[in-house]
Amino acid sequence: MLHNESIPSQKKKIIVLGSGPNRIGQGIEFDYCCTHGLIAIKELGYEAIMINCNPETVSTDFDIADKLYFEPVYWEHLWEIIEHEQPEGVIVQLGGQTALKLAKRLHEKGIRIIGTSFDDMDIAEDRGRFSDLLKELNIPYPKYGTAYSTDDAIEVANEVGYPVLVRPSYVLGGQRMRIVINDDELEKSVLSLLKHLPGNKILIDHFLDRCQEAEIDAICDGEEVHIMGIMEHIEPAGIHSGDSHSVLPVFNLGKLEVEEMVDIAKKIALKLNIRGLINIQYAIKDGKVFVIEANPRASRTTPFIAKAYGVPFLNIATKIMLGDKKLKDFTIDKKLEGYAVKEPVFSFNKFPNVNKELGPEMKSTGEAIRFIKNLRDPWFRTLYKERSMHLSK
Repeated sequence: MLHNESIPSQKKKIIVLGSGPNRIGQGIEFDYCCTHGLIAIKELGYEAIMINCNPETVSTDFDIADKLYFEPVYWEHLWEIIEHEQPEGVIVQLGGQTALKLAKRLHEKGIRIIGTSFDDMDIAEDRGRFSDLLKELNIPYPKYGTAYSTDDAIEVANEVGYPVLVRPSYVLGGQRMRIVINDDELEKSVLSLLKHLPGNKILIDHFLDRCQEAEIDAICDGEEVHIMGIMEHIEPAGIHSGDSHSVLPVFNLGKLEVEEMVDIAKKIALKLNIRGLINIQYAIKDGKVFVIEANPRASRTTPFIAKAYGVPFLNIATKIMLGDKKLKDFTIDKKLEGYAVKEPVFSFNKFPNVNKELGPEMKSTGEAIRFIKNLRDPWFRTLYKERSMHLSK
């Protein structure tokens, strides 16, 4: 006879979805987010339930959550647990793209998604809907079009102008994103994309060549927006943010450009009714700020910013998602002397046949943090010179 060892309690429960196995584009960064989210849930008096299947992460340690379901982060497993536990809701913002992709099924079943609603998250995730929102807010973005076939894609690309960035919706780590310069390359990319991701909407963006890239991580409570940090990439736009060296705070962007980025972030967060976390990525060309994309969840740089500034941003964001706190209830004191630099870590020596050329599809397997007192640091000067030469090619 089968025996269920999980006995539901009478306490109010919150389920946190993890990111599953460590993969390129998603890994330890989101484990940090889930762990601090679980601690915040317990501090508010809820029973914290973790669903994840990675034994090498802190979020699955026996003493972090009140209850751990060591299960794959798939709908079939999740649905059985929800029926059994009857939680107040489920948090999808902390487990990366794996958790976020389950929001639609939760919404369809009438299960409460803690924080930002499914429809608002879908606007940010659906490239076409998000571009329409930017147009409504009069926020600059690269020309784009959507396609479902090679013929559609070629027509759109010729309309927006080459080079173009070809990408699907709802993908992990820039999966199958490509920059192409003519119809032949575009046709090959679209055919490959449709083969591996059938039925996926394809977005064709005009690619802004030779421009700077930066990103903002923020917390929104529906009324106010707090900018956690602004990170400026050293590598040019077109290289995935996970593969870029990036600097906190910005070091080479002008004051007007930074103010424009902050203003845009606040407009988008409030328009999307964000309750919790959002990450927005920008391209800056000739002094003009363009929005590339928005992620309505914790990003891989959220833990980096929290560690660099010494602020428990994930704890704060989780309490705001649950509706128990507002930004005004927190005193946020950032402490950082100089700059913090994010260094991507690659494992090409273990995969010798992998193409080492960086592009819009992420290839790094981790990251490190380096603190420097000022921009005259010898290591930083050498790094910046090398990457600037790459940009000029």
